[in-house]
Amino acid sequence: MKTPKPLLTLRMVFPAAASLIVLLLGEWIARGSLTADTFVSFIFPHIGAYLLAWLLLFLVWMLLDWIFRFPPLSTLGMAVLGCAPCAVNFYTLQLRGEPFLPWDLMQVSEAAGVASAAGIKIQTSMIVTIVVVLVLMVGSFFLYRGRHKQRWLPRLAGSAATAAAICLLVFGVYLQPAVTQVLGITPDAWMQDRYYRYYGVVTGFMTNLTNLEIDKPEGYSEETVDDLLDKVDESRNFSTGPLYSTSYSATTPKDEQEKQPTIIYVMDESYWDVSELEQYGIEFDTDVSANLHALQQTSAYGRAYSPSFGGGTCDVEFEALTGYSVSFLPSGSKPYQQHVTKPMFALPNYLRLKGYQTAAVHCFWAKYWSRDKAYPNLGFEDFISLEDMHGVNKVRKHYWTSGLVTDDSMADQIIQQYEKMSASSNEPIFLHAVTMQNHTNYNKDNYPDDERVKVLKHPAGMSASTVGALEDFATGIRDADAMLGKLTEYFSQVDEPVILVFWGDHYNPIDSNYDVYTTTGYASDSSSDPRLHQTTLLMWSNYSQQQVDLGTIAAYDISPVMMDIFGLDEPLYFQFLNRQLRVASRTNTRGTTMNLDGTTTTEPTEFQQRWSNEQWFLQYDLMFGKGYALKRMGLAGLSGVDTGK
Repeated sequence: MKTPKPLLTLRMVFPAAASLIVLLLGEWIARGSLTADTFVSFIFPHIGAYLLAWLLLFLVWMLLDWIFRFPPLSTLGMAVLGCAPCAVNFYTLQLRGEPFLPWDLMQVSEAAGVASAAGIKIQTSMIVTIVVVLVLMVGSFFLYRGRHKQRWLPRLAGSAATAAAICLLVFGVYLQPAVTQVLGITPDAWMQDRYYRYYGVVTGFMTNLTNLEIDKPEGYSEETVDDLLDKVDESRNFSTGPLYSTSYSATTPKDEQEKQPTIIYVMDESYWDVSELEQYGIEFDTDVSANLHALQQTSAYGRAYSPSFGGGTCDVEFEALTGYSVSFLPSGSKPYQQHVTKPMFALPNYLRLKGYQTAAVHCFWAKYWSRDKAYPNLGFEDFISLEDMHGVNKVRKHYWTSGLVTDDSMADQIIQQYEKMSASSNEPIFLHAVTMQNHTNYNKDNYPDDERVKVLKHPAGMSASTVGALEDFATGIRDADAMLGKLTEYFSQVDEPVILVFWGDHYNPIDSNYDVYTTTGYASDSSSDPRLHQTTLLMWSNYSQQQVDLGTIAAYDISPVMMDIFGLDEPLYFQFLNRQLRVASRTNTRGTTMNLDGTTTTEPTEFQQRWSNEQWFLQYDLMFGKGYALKRMGLAGLSGVDTGK
């Protein structure tokens, strides 16, 4: 009997319609609500992402139908795939402020325990979804009842073709950042909750899969790690001179060197010495870097080669605190969110085992970049975030409606935390701080005219809006410089020895793309330009007046170099990095190698590549492997790390 055309049409339309309904139900579950504003603000402007998600669900329904030829099962399977992650996403947002991410699959048992303890409840959207899915299942049963049976060969061919289409969608689209960006899906790892709001749970989750896999280096073994560390040990038997001949450690007898000074780290948001532009036709109405320039006469100074441009603060912070390079990690991944999921070797953990008390201070919400989860695993005993700060001053409310905490208030927070830790214990202190005042975007309206640094002269061709944005940025640099002066003045008066390390995380576009850099001739219009990755770095102490020109060093070398120039007890991994800095390259970051003479190349020598490969061996061992190096470094007691026993 011939199938009526209306019924045939309904059968053809049903999978597409059911997939669309499930997609929308899933978004309702994930968001907690689905209003007209949701469509106007999120779905319609990013329709490509939702079409991809709909296509995936549609193909899953078709594949299940080809295999089982039982439409209710196909509907159920597609609905589970489309809605279950959305339900998980809703609860993870409630519990931790972040969406459901692929790397959460590695922590299912922990997540279940947290969810149980939190007493999570089913939502109205979930009940409605269950009812709607049951209706769709029943409807599909009656709609397809009496459908002609399909022979096995066409079913096999249909299954294969549909599976191939799914593979093409996943591996040819979802897992290809270049393709998804063409479709308007822009990476936003800094705020994954916003990323999911824009592009939906299915597309957000699938595109994040590109950041999941870590490949073991070829030949990884305990013997290989031991051989590398043996070479580091043996190198100490040879006198090759200090890394920096004018440093404190090079000019002070070992028995007179301070061995457990207080160490203060300050990573200042978007900081670089903008007064450098005065050599390129810019004139400001004030000296924006007066304290920096004065301190450079009696401190170690240079540049930190940042792996980031225009964002990715946590990448730079991660490198500085650990000595690990994010260049070895999957492109787009964020180590705090994916990889720092258990205690691991890092400077704070190392110092804790040496008797230090540790704390971190950041004037933004604790959950961003998952610092609240990552910091304890890096070794911070205490974390003071924006939630804990009261009476702080805020500025720049043009873009940030609630304002950003000033660097001056951050200086007060650092001093207060230091005094609190000093009063509570006689143990030495490691205190790490991250500021926010000078975060992008820049606009002259962020400061009143009487508070903003003015640009008195600039090259022809620079627009008024770009000049205003530069004034905004320069005002932040002036205030960061004042913070630096306030901190060094305070710590120069304390009785105990103190090291202060101050650097910027990355450069940013200023107003219209790269106009500030190109119109002045400071740099090119490429985010990969090495000039746009070398932020200002200063290492000051209250017990040494040695001027040291550090040149440019990788952000992952900040801690090794700090320990070297001040004669502190370095773990073997840091000794390895200092040897690499001495003989191979000044940095190997994001495809750019800086040679010892300061020139850069995208084609490292065989010798430089060998050192880079060895660095990855050790980093893999400490981050993902068996931790063979921990015992060699006296860190076998580092809780939570498999020492390979």
